[in-house]
Amino acid sequence: MNKECCNIDEIKRLIPHRYPFLLIDKVIDIVKNESATGIKNVTVNEPYFPGHFPSSPVVPGVLQIESMAQTAAVLVAKSLDISDPSALVLLTTIDNAKFRRPVTPGDVMSLSITVQKMRNKLWKFEGKVIVNSQKMSECEFSAMMRI
Repeated sequence: MNKECCNIDEIKRLIPHRYPFLLIDKVIDIVKNESATGIKNVTVNEPYFPGHFPSSPVVPGVLQIESMAQTAAVLVAKSLDISDPSALVLLTTIDNAKFRRPVTPGDVMSLSITVQKMRNKLWKFEGKVIVNSQKMSECEFSAMMRI
């Protein structure tokens, strides 16, 4: 099975997100219509840490979910051979979100995304944030293509 990768330049060609809201650094192990793994190197310079929390910085749970969603958007774009960043993959649902451990500066988030279902423009995914082989958070989410 041929697995693909995307560096930051290709990610920016595939999805419209930009700093400070581009929350993935690369996507590896892309298997079209099946799965992908996003990588996010968490640094102390992230723009949300001064307010979340100044003395004990933690990546907000909603941004962990957004990182998973951005990885899924790259997977959808690669699966459908779309290279137009104006094509949007919009979240429609988030279910069963669980936050097990805090993600902090210095961590490398491995964003494991698996396609559960595809129907027309609606995709359903399972996502996990893993750091050092430990599951930090997880959820199921769906998204819709808007071209």
